[in-house]
Amino acid sequence: MLHTLPLWFLIAALFVPRIALLCAWLEHALVPFQLMGWVPVILGVVVPRALVLVLIYRDQGLSGWFVTHAIVAVMVWGGISGRKRKRCKC
Repeated sequence: MLHTLPLWFLIAALFVPRIALLCAWLEHALVPFQLMGWVPVILGVVVPRALVLVLIYRDQGLSGWFVTHAIVAVMVWGGISGRKRKRCKC
């Protein structure tokens, strides 16, 4: 199976998905995926991790990278990424 996503993209997208998507787009690394229309643009701006998951799935299927990115996405979306919530002492 041929993987077209570069390794730098897979690693960078774990930490800064918007910047990784922008750099990959500027480098033409996303050309094989034929992302056309407004849906990829909206996903890239609103929920870039979802677009990264779609790209990894289209490139590699259910691989280790997909599972790793899915776990990080759930952690970030669930709020357990290290940010602590302040409790009200009423």
